[in-house]
Amino acid sequence: MTALPPNATIGILGNGQLGRMLCLAAARLGYRTHVYGPDSDSPAEQVATESTVAAYDDETALAAFAKTVDVVTFEFENVPANAAQFLSALIAVRPSARALEVAQDRLKEKAFFAAIGADTAPWKPIAARTDISAALETVLPPAVLKTARLGYDGKGQATIRSADEASAAWDAITGGPSKFKGTFAVLESFVDFVCEISVIAARGVNGKVVCFEPAENVHANHMLVTATVPAKISAATAASAIDIATRAANTLEIVGLLAVEMFVKPDGSILCNEMAPRPHNSGHWTMDACGTDQFEQHIRAVTGLPLVDPCRLADVTTINVIGDDVNKLEKHFADPNAHIHLYGKRSPRPGRKMGHVNILKPKTN
Repeated sequence: MTALPPNATIGILGNGQLGRMLCLAAARLGYRTHVYGPDSDSPAEQVATESTVAAYDDETALAAFAKTVDVVTFEFENVPANAAQFLSALIAVRPSARALEVAQDRLKEKAFFAAIGADTAPWKPIAARTDISAALETVLPPAVLKTARLGYDGKGQATIRSADEASAAWDAITGGPSKFKGTFAVLESFVDFVCEISVIAARGVNGKVVCFEPAENVHANHMLVTATVPAKISAATAASAIDIATRAANTLEIVGLLAVEMFVKPDGSILCNEMAPRPHNSGHWTMDACGTDQFEQHIRAVTGLPLVDPCRLADVTTINVIGDDVNKLEKHFADPNAHIHLYGKRSPRPGRKMGHVNILKPKTN
């Protein structure tokens, strides 16, 4: 494929902070951007060349959007797969609607990991409240009940520490009596792990895969707090993690990015947790510590430009700026090793991602 020329327009489904950073990366490479999403005055809308504010199921608006762009990508995996499928008939969508469909459904995601030979924590599908007790006989508590779709940053999750908590956990994720048909949730056992890591793989239109090295992630209340590179894992574990991400990207025929989150067990083996075919919160460290960051690599992939070695130039820790912490950045503004990225959101509130800070140190290995 010939790469899209400068001034071509990249359509982005979703207009949040990841879309914002994709727009900025595209601009550096000479591309225009058109973002599409339901929210006005959004982070991406503030910096995009053009924007459409419309619902994802508005086919008239989607068709008009497709006429203005040369390729379409997305910034988060909860864009309805139907929207991506509709656009796929009109314009190239990268990554594909299939990748989106697998990543946004935890059952399909777990089946996918099994198909590529990657282990996961023990789990069972849950279609109704009454399924939980039986599932707890094999998925021993403590466990976590997660909605199969549309869960992120801890939303749609409830911990079950004993069988007595099963009913309350169901109410917590469903809002009460179930009106759902089919499999609504999965029950996953807690696992004994020493750390959480993630690998971001980029795959080009020619099938070449380039991976960023694993980041070591710390979460609180199901949200990422810090991502640190290099991760404190063995070379063998790092190689295994990169191999899993590479196999996943190739099997899904990703064009763009695929982030895979994993648990590292005490023996160094890996359990896969989740994946997302898009730029990832745990990859923000690449913006200041690498020759090419995750956002530029994604733009390179979807436009047909060559992928490049994303060599790390420094050690780094990303600190997420959550809620009112956006008003407490004085020490970071005064630190020459701190690189601040704010998302243009007007009102901080508990749990809202307002930005991130990358703290650089000299490279140690």
